[in-house]
Amino acid sequence: MKISILGTGYVGAVTGACFAELGNDITFVDIDPTKLDCIRTGRSPIYEPGLDELLTRNLHRISATTDTTQAIRDTDATFICVGTPSNPDGSIDLRYIESASRDIGLVLQEKEGWHTVVMKSTVVSGTTKGIVRSTLEEASGKEAFRDFGLASNPEFLKEGSALADVFSPDRIVIGAEDPRSREVLETLYASFDCPKLVTAIPVAEMIKYVSNAFLATKISFANEIGNLCKLMGIDTAEVFAGVGLDARINPAFFRSGIGFGGSCFPKDVRALIAQAEASGLHPKILSSVVAVNEDQPLRLLALLRKHIPDLKGKRIGVLGLAFKPDTDDIRESRAIPIVSALLDAGADVIAYDPLAIANFQSFFPEITYASSAAEVLESDAVLIITEWKEFEALDYTGRLVLDGRRIQKAAVGSIYEGVCW
Repeated sequence: MKISILGTGYVGAVTGACFAELGNDITFVDIDPTKLDCIRTGRSPIYEPGLDELLTRNLHRISATTDTTQAIRDTDATFICVGTPSNPDGSIDLRYIESASRDIGLVLQEKEGWHTVVMKSTVVSGTTKGIVRSTLEEASGKEAFRDFGLASNPEFLKEGSALADVFSPDRIVIGAEDPRSREVLETLYASFDCPKLVTAIPVAEMIKYVSNAFLATKISFANEIGNLCKLMGIDTAEVFAGVGLDARINPAFFRSGIGFGGSCFPKDVRALIAQAEASGLHPKILSSVVAVNEDQPLRLLALLRKHIPDLKGKRIGVLGLAFKPDTDDIRESRAIPIVSALLDAGADVIAYDPLAIANFQSFFPEITYASSAAEVLESDAVLIITEWKEFEALDYTGRLVLDGRRIQKAAVGSIYEGVCW
């Protein structure tokens, strides 16, 4: 199949490379020529383990261009993979979705034959059959489901393990309401041996949001229980080890700590809240999920102040800046509110992360960045923000360590406290 991918960010780069590995011809489209140059030389425009190798192995099936018209004209299906940032009220900003839809529609106006447009970007339920459809139809002068296909195919990728998530998925969700679009996506995923759910398009969109919102809820629930366990002198890990053995519950995402970050959970929960409120509902549980998550990293600062009441002039080490290990992504990283609070308190901050220093430096140029994790240990206190594997190899003996991610080695020989244990 010949597929065009609009947008070469995280979702677009991973999706296109994996589709190429499945034997499809892929045309990446982006307005940023730097990203396209990376792809043409087998280098990923974003960091994801194994993605460079995947692109290099499939260069004979891959092209990259800024010419949207040619890309859509020469392919059978187009996947929209552009960004959906948040508006100040938490709702999603659809400007890039609208622009992509308009560009596609203008090409479809002149193109003969069937072309399927697939929404891969994360959008709230009703978006694809709403503004996307109307924009496509207005620009093309054609009718969706009759003259061209329209479908939803949400992604369920975890940064750091995205390739495994594509090739060994828990499920594939296809939102399709015309037989030809359904056939296109079923053909694309024919080799996958996993549950495949075909639904109406708004249902597919909602499945994505509810999945992320529920996982975020599990994390905030675990943190709220963890805070109580901390006060009672109970190890929250033991509690959830027992709870997770219940087959009805499942142990995944029951890790107490300093909360969730990244490009999906915070944004998607807020978007679902905004959509509910726009419909006249007040989602109490989801609002609490966000509130707990916002408070959680500050509990690490409260522990620090218990040991060092006045932080002014104190050298505070920060281990980990990415929102999770195996990525350079700092979006909604818990390090951001923690470092901001440390600076407001007058502390001198020294930080280290294996991958995310350059990204973090653009937001916090005033702090010191260490060249190694060991250098951070030479501080009045060390805060562990991201659970990088290499932090398990450090010698924390004699250090004051406040741990937000449960690095077992950090408790050996140190003055140690965990945020929820």
